[in-house]
Amino acid sequence: MTDGITGGVAGDANIGRAVPADDSHRTEAGHVPLWNIANILTIFRIVLVPVFVAVLFIDGGHDTWWRVAAWAVFAVAAITDRYDGRLARERGLVTDFGKLMDPIADKALIGAALIGLSILGDLWWWVTIVILVRELGVTALRFWVLEHGVIPASRGGKLKTLLQVFGIGMLVLPLPTPLHWCGVVVMAAAVVATIVTGIDYVWQALKLRRAARRES
Repeated sequence: MTDGITGGVAGDANIGRAVPADDSHRTEAGHVPLWNIANILTIFRIVLVPVFVAVLFIDGGHDTWWRVAAWAVFAVAAITDRYDGRLARERGLVTDFGKLMDPIADKALIGAALIGLSILGDLWWWVTIVILVRELGVTALRFWVLEHGVIPASRGGKLKTLLQVFGIGMLVLPLPTPLHWCGVVVMAAAVVATIVTGIDYVWQALKLRRAARRES
């Protein structure tokens, strides 16, 4: 997903969570338990992805009440992204598992929603492709420069994710035509933010690589 849906998110914003000074939730040996509330919320979000897809496609995917139910599942999953990152930072519950799985959970949720909406004919396929290519490309860029540094999350990346979530949510809901087109406008803004922030990440990655070559 993602750059952190609302500050937890998703994807870009969650990578490299800082460990706070409060270690009260660590064990005596200083080890953060794998089964902590932050990781449980992340796993719960992953579990909700197939549930969301299944509910979205019930009764052909266009039954009003099942679409409302699908939106509710999507909303709950998005909310967990808000809190798993915050809890990890505030309670000193950062783990390697969480840093790996959190962005995977974000991308799985957003990707499943985009693909599902495109299959149902509620979202143009080119929008889905642009967003997914950007997300996968940024992930590849992070690995490409990992030995030289970390590309920090940007405000633009967080805005991009927020627009994606609200746009998807509005398209999943069976809204009347005027509000549906509001969702289309939000998704259009999300696409613009997706492209702009993607270009910015490429620039940041190239700067890191150039700086590393100068120092070597």
